Order: sequence, then structure tokens, then C-alpha cells
Amino acid sequence: MSAGHVIIAPDKFKGSLGAPEVARHIGAGLRRARPDVALLELPVADGGDGTVDAAVAAGFDRVRVRVTGPAGEPVTASYAVRGDVAVVELAEASGLRSLPGGRLEPLTATSRGTGELVGDAVRRGARRVVLGLGGSACTDGGTGMAAALGVRLLDADGRELPPGGAALRDLDRIEAEGDWPPGVTVVVASDVDSPLLGPDGAAHVFGPQKGAGPVEVDALEEGLSRLDAVVRRDLGVEAAERAGAGAAGGAGFGAMVFLSATVEPGITYLLDLLGFAEHLAGARLVITGEGALDRQTLRGKAPAGVARAAAGAGVPVLAVAGRNTLSAEELRDAGFRDAYALIDIEPDPARCMEQAGPLLERLAERIGAEWLDEVVR
Repeated sequence: MSAGHVIIAPDKFKGSLGAPEVARHIGAGLRRARPDVALLELPVADGGDGTVDAAVAAGFDRVRVRVTGPAGEPVTASYAVRGDVAVVELAEASGLRSLPGGRLEPLTATSRGTGELVGDAVRRGARRVVLGLGGSACTDGGTGMAAALGVRLLDADGRELPPGGAALRDLDRIEAEGDWPPGVTVVVASDVDSPLLGPDGAAHVFGPQKGAGPVEVDALEEGLSRLDAVVRRDLGVEAAERAGAGAAGGAGFGAMVFLSATVEPGITYLLDLLGFAEHLAGARLVITGEGALDRQTLRGKAPAGVARAAAGAGVPVLAVAGRNTLSAEELRDAGFRDAYALIDIEPDPARCMEQAGPLLERLAERIGAEWLDEVVR
């Protein structure tokens, strides 16, 4: 990429546009304002929904596989691969978006399909698996994923447990058939640092998002507690208190225990995987964003990670969003020069969602007029 280029590195606008679409619309608006400026569209993700799409946009190949969906029915899911690296996104196989008819199944939803994706990637030659966690429909502690990879979770009568987090209350013992293949490493990419259990854990914090009421949350907490106890006894692993164990309904815990995974901040790791630092060389401006810029953005979401990386290279960063509730001081402290929101040019939130693409192009034209002469020479 020539010196003076602009990097367009947004996350998705949830409910409206995927990250690659956001990048394309921003690029279209900038080109209308300054057709002479070189642009690099590099959509990003933080491990949640859209992680595979971001990897594919960066040059990975997409592999589609028929796997078990969160409610037990078959679904078509995909992962991304380049060389011996595979990017697997839990939301692809075990996410809320894969529930038939959107019907929530908080007690019985399973992560089995995610394990099937991981297994397929390893059989095809992957030696490093990046597991993005987010958008999960299940709170099963990653046991469905583990079962797909040969782990047996048994009740007191020696029967395999049915799927879902509630069934873990009857867990009596764990049998692991063989070891994880030597030389294969798993890295969990997640922006969630919650433990497995307790008021900040998987069941209490994220269970309600998956349809669990108070009674269901208690059942899931009991199941995850039993899982932790049996893992400690049978496998000698203590992982429930580790940061990220509660991610994706406890799938972080399952990955640590059954796949010996390490946990990395999602956006930091994925930026490295996508070669973001190399693309910053010679760049004059970075534009990032997501659907909502708010306090959650500052807690490790994709735009904050992009801003931090760009600031380290001395490249100014702008943010675009559907709405922005951060103050000018908060934006500056996070590394943003300025922020542009769709709601500023279209006050109707419904129209912002429906017309996000054209509105992004209008914002990008404004950015081109206000910034490109200043930063691109």
C-alpha cells in the first residue's frame, strides 16, 4: 500500500451491516470525496459475531461444514483458514442466530457444533486454532464442544449426559478419550474477562441474554458448579476463576480445560493475525467504528483496540457509529480524534438501522472533506 493511504477498519454494525459491508460503504463515501486517495478496507472483529467474515476479508479462505446447531438440528457453519491457521467462531455453529425460529433454549442449547468445526479444521491440517467466543446460545461450559472432540461426560449410571447446561447437574465423571493432538494449539480470542461462576459469571451475567429467567439461571449455575468440581477432581485442572472462563456460556472454561487453550484479548490478537501493524506503515488515517460507541467500547471492544494500535504508530483515528454516547474527553482518552454518528444526520433510529449503508457513505464524504486534505499529502 502506498504512503498516505487510509485504513478502513470497522467492526460490524450489529443488526444492520457486517464489518465488510461497513468498510465498503465508508470506502465508497471517501472515494466520492477524494478519488485520488489510496484506501485499504480491513474489517475487524473482537472474537464475536463476524470474526470469520473479517478473516475472510483479510485473505483467509472460507470452509463450510454441516454441523450440529445449538438446538441439535443440523446447520451449515463456516470457519476461515490460511496455511495451518484456522479461525473458528462459536457464533457460526452455536450462536443465537442459529436457533431455529429464534426460539431460545437456555437450558438445553449445546456448543457441540463448535467442537465439530474445530475437529474439521484440525483434520484438514490446522496446527493453530483461533477460537472466537461471543454470540453464544448456550451455557454448557463448553461441554458440547468437548463431547464432539471425544470427551465423555457421564452420569452416575454411566450414561452420557444430554446436551445443555442444566444436564450438568447430573454429571458424575469425565472420561477423556486420548489426548489433544500434539502440536495443535488453541487460542481463545474474547473480549469477556468474566469467571465461570458467581454473580459475574456465565450464568448470572449472560444467561438472561440467552432466555434464562431466575430459576433457569440458578439451574445453570448449579450445573456449571458441578462441572467445575468434577473437572478439578477428575482432570486436576482449576480454571473457573481464570479471566475469560465465563465467555460464551462458559465455553472459555471448556476450551481451557479440554483444549489447553490460552486466552487473549480478542481484538488485540485478531489485529495481529490480520497483520494490522504492517498495514499501518505509511498510513495517514485510520477509520474504525461499530454500531454503538459507549462505555462498553472502552472495555476492549474492536474500535478501542484499533485506536490503541494506531495511536502506538502515531496514526490519527476517527470513529463512526450508529450512535455515540462518549464524551469528547472519553474519546480523546481512548485515542480517537473525533467520532461521527449516523444519528447526527438521521434522527430516526429505525431509519439509521434500515439505511445504515447510504448514511455511512454520507458520513464518509463528510470525513473526506474535513480530514483528508489535512492528513493526506
